[in-house]
Amino acid sequence: MKIVVVPVTPFMQNCTVLVCEATAAAAAVDPGGDLGAVKQAIVQAGGHLEKVLLTHGHIDHAGGAGALAREFGVPVEGPQREDAFWLDALEEQGRMFGLQDAGAVVPDRWLEQGDRVQFGRIELEVYHCPGHTPGHVVFFHRDSRVAFVGDVLFRGSIGRTDFPRGDHATLIASIRERLWPLGEDVRFVPGHGPMSTFGEERRSNPFVADGA
Repeated sequence: MKIVVVPVTPFMQNCTVLVCEATAAAAAVDPGGDLGAVKQAIVQAGGHLEKVLLTHGHIDHAGGAGALAREFGVPVEGPQREDAFWLDALEEQGRMFGLQDAGAVVPDRWLEQGDRVQFGRIELEVYHCPGHTPGHVVFFHRDSRVAFVGDVLFRGSIGRTDFPRGDHATLIASIRERLWPLGEDVRFVPGHGPMSTFGEERRSNPFVADGA
């Protein structure tokens, strides 16, 4: 599986383009905006878009999802339905932040803990990891040992919990109970900033390290 990270919008959010190397089917994870750059990354990776995947409903992650899905005639899958109130507010938030691609989106499929999403021959496992938002999900590709964690976890930090329906204790539990069991060798693409591994964060992240 090819993985191309495309920072988008003034928030420098990591949109991730995934391409099945066997079929060229592609998925765009969290296309928050700057859709020209996202489409260029898909073409350069040799893919054809088959799905849009959302970890959660914040505008920097989901703002461009509806426009991208409509242009290519593909479904939107994720997040978990508790983030519906965030997705409903995308157009208003777009005007507030001056993001032209932003618009409300209704997923074709809401995701739950234990679900699977597929494109080409790639299968991603779905983990419901609330705390940053109530409907946040994480996608995990077991064969590659890579997770796409949105704003749950960052290198050296964790997601904010001061947004509506955020909860710090719930976020910590999501990380420790849903992500750590996947293995210390798992690399992850966060919603912002550089990649890391679960093992490194268990050793050094001041918010969720084993000794914290």
